[in-house]
Amino acid sequence: MKQPLAKRARAHAANLSLSSLLVLIYALPLYVAISLSLKDITDQSSLLSLPTAPTWDNYIKVFADGTIGRAIFNTAVITALTVLLQVVIAGMAAYPLARRKTRFNRWIQSGFLSVLMIPPLSILVGVYSTMVALHAISTYWGIIIILVAFGLPFPIYIFANFIVSIPISLDEAAELDGCGPIRTFFLIIAPQLRPVIVSVVILNGVGTWNEYGYALYLLQKREMYTVTLEISQYFSASSASNLNGAAAAAIVVILPLVVAYLALQKYFIKGALDAALKG
Repeated sequence: MKQPLAKRARAHAANLSLSSLLVLIYALPLYVAISLSLKDITDQSSLLSLPTAPTWDNYIKVFADGTIGRAIFNTAVITALTVLLQVVIAGMAAYPLARRKTRFNRWIQSGFLSVLMIPPLSILVGVYSTMVALHAISTYWGIIIILVAFGLPFPIYIFANFIVSIPISLDEAAELDGCGPIRTFFLIIAPQLRPVIVSVVILNGVGTWNEYGYALYLLQKREMYTVTLEISQYFSASSASNLNGAAAAAIVVILPLVVAYLALQKYFIKGALDAALKG
């Protein structure tokens, strides 16, 4: 009896040690950023040391010229519209893929997995040339359609796997009541996708919020800068980089993501578990 208890105790200790190590690894960059943001630019102490005289000057300077507020607004608009379009388009595309189990549809689903392995920046030149021809540089709609296109494969795949687990009898009952495919999707299927939708909103939303590669080339006007482009302005090739200001700006722009995750975390965990079990 003692041996199993001892084994469980050792396993628990090992899991606790591993979890603590992972928490430390993920928390260390945040600690460094907070510490840097509270130090004066003249403070040359170690990145891991606490500020001896904490100052809020870096945060005051971040908001002084209003550029970070404009960048947050731009990023929020782009993220909201991108994720909304991704959820609606992916859901409507996944519905027929999940309900019509043909060889062609299975091939399409496998194709989405293949697309996920292609780095978006590998076709940057062609995409940029097309956007220039469409006069889409430094516009909301230009960056949004690009981000929507690159973000669709993942939600389509995960939605299709989830819809398969929903009884088809619900579709048949809706059809008897006079609902067409579109009404059936929005009235019957979409409400049951809520946990997975939250997972997609969080994952794709964070990716869109942190987008830098395509934003760097497509958003060339300062008034259209997103948060990542605005933070990059603290690093200059012609003058000294302002790490403290960049750290303060980074803390400011991640706060909305932290608040959103804390508000939606129970749905995110449920959606991730459901997707894993039904995928």
